[in-house]
Amino acid sequence: MDRLRAAAVTEPGRLRSIGAVLAVLILAFGTVTAWQVSERASSADAVVHRSQPLSADAARIYRSLADADATAAGGFLAGAKEPREVRVRYERDIRTASTRLAKAAANTGGSAAGREQITRLGERLPVYTGLVEAARANNRQGLPLGGAYLRYANDTMARELLPAARELYDIESARLDQDYTEAKAGPWAAVAIGVAALGALGWAQWRHRVRTNRVFNQGLLVATGCCTAMMLWLAVAHGMARAGLNESNDRGAASLRVLNQARIDTLRARGAENLTLVARGADVVTEGPDQGRDAYEVLFQEQLDELVGGSGRAEGPAAPDSLLGRAAALADDEAGRTPVAEALRGVREWQQRHRTARETDDKGDYDKALKTVIGKEGSTGESFDRVDTALSRALAHEQREFRSAADDGRAAFTGLAVGAGVLAVLGAAGAVLGIGRRLAEYR
Repeated sequence: MDRLRAAAVTEPGRLRSIGAVLAVLILAFGTVTAWQVSERASSADAVVHRSQPLSADAARIYRSLADADATAAGGFLAGAKEPREVRVRYERDIRTASTRLAKAAANTGGSAAGREQITRLGERLPVYTGLVEAARANNRQGLPLGGAYLRYANDTMARELLPAARELYDIESARLDQDYTEAKAGPWAAVAIGVAALGALGWAQWRHRVRTNRVFNQGLLVATGCCTAMMLWLAVAHGMARAGLNESNDRGAASLRVLNQARIDTLRARGAENLTLVARGADVVTEGPDQGRDAYEVLFQEQLDELVGGSGRAEGPAAPDSLLGRAAALADDEAGRTPVAEALRGVREWQQRHRTARETDDKGDYDKALKTVIGKEGSTGESFDRVDTALSRALAHEQREFRSAADDGRAAFTGLAVGAGVLAVLGAAGAVLGIGRRLAEYR
């Protein structure tokens, strides 16, 4: 130990210590960079391939259930003459919801809350479909009990299935937000070690120049170049990845959330409109400012207010804080704004036709009101289809925008983890060889 201590205070001993410290710092810089970049690349990959698709699946479950409920009510109004396409659409919605539930159950991971909602949906969906079939069977026989079954089915959907689907959607959206946060987190540990490594290399070269009057040490220059390249690559890659992920969130994910909710509110409004004619005043609001009013008509107006604002005003632009107003603000190109504008025009037309249908029904002309709601031409159903189609196009466009920007952000990390390892090895080797050249002068 005495000999080691004595050797350590000699110039060769100091050089060996400096070389060891430089090599360790450079290798640590490369290792931490590779580790942190791999974590962020994994999170960015999860945004594209796991959390956003799962969030989209949860939204699809939500939409399919809402559409099934609206379609079942529309088919009920048609009575024994229920169009085949209506029945096919209802069955497709139920099948889609069941398939997506199975997929969500297989991919939800360790989320206990997500599994709980999936179990709840799996248990209550057969109950709902059974009630719809009972309503349909009674309706085909002309029995008034069918309306009660359908209202009970709608109550099951509104109170149990849709809240569970919304909770599942919120859970998956929260996971998407977490993956975004992790993917965009700054690699501060790598930056700190990199700054320390560059500072140590700069000090070592300054010391070399002061003691030897030599300007350059080739090995230390190589090490400095490798660390500088690693630092620049890390900064540029992280900046590009963050920009791409921010763009995918602002241009895609945020718009998708608003548009999904807009489409669901549209479907719920359509279901409430149909049930207004099914119930024919059997269900009324029992408390609050709307006490005594038809419960389904109140629900219809609430959904339309969320869509366009203005407390039912059937003209003018959408309110800025309404769903369609926010969707228009989030759309950043004409391809995104056009379908939202078409949806708004469809909603305004729908409001006017709905008002006509309600006035007709209030006057006692049920058959004419029914035709205004489910007829093939000039009906509220026609307006609803236009709105739903426009929102579907807007969703498809924003999904493509999200995927394009997210892929760009994810691609920025490509090769950085491996490159950091290679540069670290080269830099450490350069530092050791540079110090070794200086040590050789003492032999």
